[in-house]
Amino acid sequence: MDQNVFDDPRITAVGLLVEAHAGLSARFAAQLEEHDLTPVEFEVLTRLARSPGNQLRMTDLAAQTSLSTSGVTRVVDRMERDGLLCRRACPSDRRSSFAVVTTAGLERLDATLPGHLRIIEECFTGQLEPAALHALLYGLRRLRDAVHPGATAGSTERAADGAEAAAQR
Repeated sequence: MDQNVFDDPRITAVGLLVEAHAGLSARFAAQLEEHDLTPVEFEVLTRLARSPGNQLRMTDLAAQTSLSTSGVTRVVDRMERDGLLCRRACPSDRRSSFAVVTTAGLERLDATLPGHLRIIEECFTGQLEPAALHALLYGLRRLRDAVHPGATAGSTERAADGAEAAAQR
């Protein structure tokens, strides 16, 4: 095998992305553990809090998190037992229900966010000039849409308001 194949910029790009993700994930996991949250629970709370009415249909939550519907059910069950979420019937489809962040869930998220944002600033966004961050956000959205087209399922209001506004949050 030709050794130069490993110098391919495509391999380098994916390798750097994986390394950056692994480093950030490790820092986030440690910080989230201080607030008695797993990374998946934090993602669920964040996605719900950023959605209209602080809620998503369970199927849309599954699509946004890349969890199976049964995986989302297990996470929501556990978070509901902990008082962070509740379920609400979908008025237009009796087969469907919404996962909704409770006041306790929003309070937990509010307590967690300052440390989370500090890590993001120190290890990620603070490492980039504004133009580089803008270009990265554009590129990451294109990548996300190519590999995970359901990532914004159920959040049509936010998507219609513009990706730019969401990027600044």
